[in-house]
Amino acid sequence: MDYKLEQSVKVLVADHLAETTLDVLNNLGYSHPMIVIDSFLLQSTPINDLLTAFKENKKQFTLYDKVIPNPPIELINKGAQIFTENHCDSIIAIGGGSVIDAARGINIVRHLGGSIADYAYDKEITAFCSGLIAIPTTSGTGSELSNALIVTDTEKNEKIAVLSNEAVSEVAILCPDLLVSLPEQLTISTGLDAFSHAAEAYTSTLSTPVVDAICEKIMFLIYKYLPLATQNGQNKEARERMMVAAALGGWVLNNGGTHIGHSQAHIIGAKLNIPHGQACAYALPGTLKATASVKPKKIKEIGYILEASFPENATNEQIGEITAARYRDFRDSILGLTPFETLNISREDITALSKEVQTERFSGNTPFELTDEIVLQLMKEFG
Repeated sequence: MDYKLEQSVKVLVADHLAETTLDVLNNLGYSHPMIVIDSFLLQSTPINDLLTAFKENKKQFTLYDKVIPNPPIELINKGAQIFTENHCDSIIAIGGGSVIDAARGINIVRHLGGSIADYAYDKEITAFCSGLIAIPTTSGTGSELSNALIVTDTEKNEKIAVLSNEAVSEVAILCPDLLVSLPEQLTISTGLDAFSHAAEAYTSTLSTPVVDAICEKIMFLIYKYLPLATQNGQNKEARERMMVAAALGGWVLNNGGTHIGHSQAHIIGAKLNIPHGQACAYALPGTLKATASVKPKKIKEIGYILEASFPENATNEQIGEITAARYRDFRDSILGLTPFETLNISREDITALSKEVQTERFSGNTPFELTDEIVLQLMKEFG
């Protein structure tokens, strides 16, 4: 059966990170985790409290703090080697999407061998890769519940995806204390990444009525709470709501997928060095406008979530224009995302990538035909 909604990750929302993590390890019978982490997080009080609790409870652990944004194949394969050499039995991933993606890749390779590239290009993941405990420190990628991981092939200078329901986290721990010091621009860009997950899954060819309902709630939560988290990073309620929205955004990726907005972000982001969340936010207005031609009712619903108003008997084109404009207002005026113009990227550099975007892995989920003309228009509107 081709079931359209699955969720096998055990999820905890907790304030006490150290206590909760130890309880999870003991409950699952793991005694020696590898901790895959952003190195700068080792200065964080909650993380130091966690490591201290491990030592006080005589819990062995191995640190792997070499993860960088857009983790390359080599970094993941090296992590799997270190895992084996240190006789680890589980992985705790603490960080943003790059860290959790890298940890998931390490977990696949340590279970099944080979290189993570094998599973991107031709090798199937045939059994559940247990032992991954994901602790996100941003509210955006949803990697803690997603079945997709993105790694970088440095030889080809491209991002490649590994997709498998057998490679999801075993447990996700959502701790809002980890987000209170998240910088403003990172709060904005990661939150808008989650919004793009929901907007694209909502309008994807893979979407279903159940996925639609979850996507609507995700977009509502982000529209309501992302401005509050941006204005006051110490707002624990806003941080918690954003963590939940982002996690759900990762979940709907497994069931609804993304489409041409993320195709643009993956290709343009990798080639021109734009952070993923920003790239998704720059791609979404054009995506909304184009999608209105085939899914006007859903684009109008997104507009309503963004508090847009529509004239009676609005045409599909008007619906797309109004919703895209309202999203831009949310992105630029209410939140204040870094303006695209400040990146000093030429329009020619973007349009030159049209063919790669057109054939990117997730573009096949797009609900309208990706003609050369339409893709070129999307690339002109990117920003």
